[in-house]
Amino acid sequence: MSGLRHWFSRGPATDRARPVGQGRWVVVDVESSGLDASRDRLIAVGALAVTDGSVDLGDAFEAVLRQDTPSGQANIEVHGIGAVEQSRGEDPREALDAFLAFAGTDPLLAWHAPFDARMLQRGAREHLGRRYTPEWIDLAQLAPLAWPERVAHGTSLDGWLAALDIPVRQRHRAIADCLATAQLFAALLPRMSRLGAPDAGALASLSSGARWLRGPGSS
Repeated sequence: MSGLRHWFSRGPATDRARPVGQGRWVVVDVESSGLDASRDRLIAVGALAVTDGSVDLGDAFEAVLRQDTPSGQANIEVHGIGAVEQSRGEDPREALDAFLAFAGTDPLLAWHAPFDARMLQRGAREHLGRRYTPEWIDLAQLAPLAWPERVAHGTSLDGWLAALDIPVRQRHRAIADCLATAQLFAALLPRMSRLGAPDAGALASLSSGARWLRGPGSS
């Protein structure tokens, strides 16, 4: 069964009653040709599982989508996926289908999740002809709630990693960013119960509520 059929046959809903710190959670990061989620192209997708509160390096996914025209040099310098690698990437339909199979219906997390969500929604619509609208949890909204005393360190992922002394050897390639974000999520989990978010549903509500309070353009 393809990832697309598998996702829809199981139903798109995440188990909102899943306790935080239990089961499989999927951290996602995408690379694109730019920062305009409504126009720029999806170049790569990375995903990494956090299972029972621990990062699982053996449960990972990464795909570079084949591009008819590689992105510009300035963009390549950001994510490190060169023109040759882009032109020899995977068929976009097969890559996205494989991502759906990997993610399943487990909770999805990302740093600045609305961007990743929009890029994957567009990719699924353009290459698979279907709507892909899972619920997302945005760690960029949760980190300031979990560590309000550290907000002054900045709003970027790098700033939070430094503030929490989380070592990172590589950044900006999708799977590397997944590892950084997954480590942040694992550090955040022990603080969730005190924030009134004991399960996936409460965590998603806390994430979306924080975003609404700060405004859609906030970091």
